[in-house]
Amino acid sequence: MSMLDQNEIDSLLSAVEPAEEETTGSDGPMIFTRSKMDLDQIEIRQYDFKRPERVSKDQMLALESLHETFARNFGASLSGFLRTIVEVRVAACEQMTYGEFVSGLPNPTSYNLIQSDKLEGQMCLEISPLIIYPVIDRLLGGTNQDLFIPQRPMTAIEQRLISNVLGRGLASLSEAWESVLPLKFEIVAHESNPQLVQIVPPNEVVMVIGLEVRMSSRAGTMNLCIPYNVIEPVMGDLSSQSWFAVKRTEDDVANTDRIAESLDHAGVGVSAVLASTTITMEEFGQMQVGDMLVTTQPASEPAVIFVEDEPKFLAQIGQHRNKRAARVIRSIAKGERIDTTCRE
Repeated sequence: MSMLDQNEIDSLLSAVEPAEEETTGSDGPMIFTRSKMDLDQIEIRQYDFKRPERVSKDQMLALESLHETFARNFGASLSGFLRTIVEVRVAACEQMTYGEFVSGLPNPTSYNLIQSDKLEGQMCLEISPLIIYPVIDRLLGGTNQDLFIPQRPMTAIEQRLISNVLGRGLASLSEAWESVLPLKFEIVAHESNPQLVQIVPPNEVVMVIGLEVRMSSRAGTMNLCIPYNVIEPVMGDLSSQSWFAVKRTEDDVANTDRIAESLDHAGVGVSAVLASTTITMEEFGQMQVGDMLVTTQPASEPAVIFVEDEPKFLAQIGQHRNKRAARVIRSIAKGERIDTTCRE
């Protein structure tokens, strides 16, 4: 093998240097194309192939607005079902890969597969144990004080109890999607370990709607995962313009009638207070059968009718068909002060 002398090396370097200067001296990346175009008008953006953005910002905003309606309806439904105030709000709405979504979930958790009658594929609804077990405790008559959150899958009885909550959630989800497409959702499977469920490949794009559920002093998260290929047929209807147009043309009278019909079937507690007084603990301890309690309220004074612990009516106590009865005299005006302890 022959060796190059210094003159030959210098000539080779001199032939390469101008090309390097031309390459390094360019102000932007080199673009290779067969068609002629103005390079100054080309917009160049970075693209991450691991996290492809397949949903536009307008569609994501429409999706968030749609599920804000779902959150309000679901919170109202749970409040009536559990007889306590339950707040549900949308905390985040983003797109990611299915693998990223599953890796961020706890184990065990309540992982439910959802299927629609008009969409191909499955969605999943994950509810954190931090709110699942307080709801179960509430259904069983507990107070959620010093409640221990077990780190185990739910039992068959617990799953049966929480199915009533999930049923109301799917009904609220159907109401929210009704303005875009009438859908009926149903749960097809339950799982405690999200790693064992693969509804789409790990690198498939999914939309994740993260919700926060708060009940009294307890709070937890709820995540609705919607694969892109499931709602791809209706993505054209999920633009912000079409969404707000649907909201503007929605029949307000029908909504009012539907809410009123739901309220008509809501149960409320009604009680009548004849009279009340105060005694000491010593007097209470000495009470025996036959003793009398004397109040400052005359017997002719009407009783106060309470509806869910709120004074609403004044009524006369009597008898109807051999049963105690209360005939309403008048309603208590808003802001009217009624002494419900010892009325003169």
